[in-house]
Amino acid sequence: MKSVFVTVGTTSFDELITCVSSRPTLQMLRKLGYRKLVLQIGKGKVVPDSFASTAFSLIVYRYKHSLKEDIKRSDLIISHAGAGSCLEILGEGKPLVVVVNEKLMDNHQLELAKQLHEEGYLFYCTCSTLLELFSSMDLSSLKPFPPGKPELFSDFLDTVMGLKK
Repeated sequence: MKSVFVTVGTTSFDELITCVSSRPTLQMLRKLGYRKLVLQIGKGKVVPDSFASTAFSLIVYRYKHSLKEDIKRSDLIISHAGAGSCLEILGEGKPLVVVVNEKLMDNHQLELAKQLHEEGYLFYCTCSTLLELFSSMDLSSLKPFPPGKPELFSDFLDTVMGLKK
């Protein structure tokens, strides 16, 4: 059963959880062949407990010691744009869609998502453009992130953050 894992990290991103669990998004995911949805909701107030349709298996939780198993078991990951989450997911070689939280001030997450997209490692969008992205993305076009070289990511982050030229 093809599975989608959604993670918001240690914070809350209710808009993402609401968007992903909405009827139009679920219909699109079903059309793309997904049948299981795992939501890691962090501190969020939105807690989907069921869907109008039985077309999806749903698992919802706030935190786990490690997300590694959920990442490994998933066929697609939808994540907030936290650097740690992006690095962990890309390191596992999983297709990644980053949803940028437009409500964050001084949004370095957007810069990170744009750069990783330009380099071909992931897709990014906002909640309002997620469905549009799903209808046009080609997961096979994503490049694998270079394994075993975390210093590349830290150098990359330093460059994006303007700490290194």
